This record gives sequence, structure tokens and C-alpha cells, in this order.
Amino acid sequence: MSSSPSLRRSTRPSDRRSRSQGFTLIEVMVVMVIIGVMATMVTVAVMGRAAEAKVTAARADVASLMQALKMYKLDNNRYPTSEQGLEALVRKPSIGPIPPNWKPYIEKLPVDPWKSAYQYANPGIKGEIDVYSFGADQKAGGEGDDADIGSWQ
Repeated sequence: MSSSPSLRRSTRPSDRRSRSQGFTLIEVMVVMVIIGVMATMVTVAVMGRAAEAKVTAARADVASLMQALKMYKLDNNRYPTSEQGLEALVRKPSIGPIPPNWKPYIEKLPVDPWKSAYQYANPGIKGEIDVYSFGADQKAGGEGDDADIGSWQ
């Protein structure tokens, strides 16, 4: 039985060599450009999310500090003074007025995602008390990523 020429595999060395030479320079360059474009798109998407994640983390910290301050007030009938600060949630204040029913309200004070201390004001400017972070620029005010993040939001 004879097979047709199109179904037979060629065993000539020149045919075998041309099929196994690999990719051309153009093919490799096209793949590299595609990978570069995809990497750029992913980087841009992730960078925008990092700033968003920091703001979300700061809001969560502010909410936790506010809850601890409310527990402090329930136990001691008032919030810590501005002089006592948020430190009163971790250590019993040594400056007056000394809280009569103090206990530890949090294990340690968090720092904001920009590595700065959270701010506390009693009386607050925007509420009875204010807990806030200055945001990315570490200055009062600002817009976008630099905006203050506080208990009034």
C-alpha cells in the first residue's frame, strides 16, 4: 500500500532543520512588547489601589480609636483631655483629672499608614472629640490622597 506524498513525513535533513530553528527576532520582540504593555497596565492599576488601601486602613484605625474612646467615656464619665491624649487608652494618665475606673482600652497605639501618630482633640473642632490623620502630606487640610481622614467622616 502506497501512501500519498502529502501524508508522508519528510526525512530530509533540510526539512527537519528548518522546523526546529526556534523563534525569529521579530516574534520575540512582539512577545516582549506585549509583556511590557501588560506589566505597565498592572503596575498602574496596583499603584492606584495602594493609596486607596492606605485611606481605608486609616479610616479603620480612626473607627477603632473612637470605639475605645467611647468605652473610656462609659467607664470614666468623660473623654481623656487633649493633654492626656490617645495615650490614655494604653496607660493610666498621670496628669489630672485622673480617671476613676481606668483600664487598658487598647494594647498599643496604632500609627497611621504614613507612619505618623494619630491626632486627638478634646474638645474637637468637628465633633465632641476628633481623632484624625493628616493623610499622605502630613499637613492639615489637603485634597485627594493628602486629605485629612477623621472621625467626622
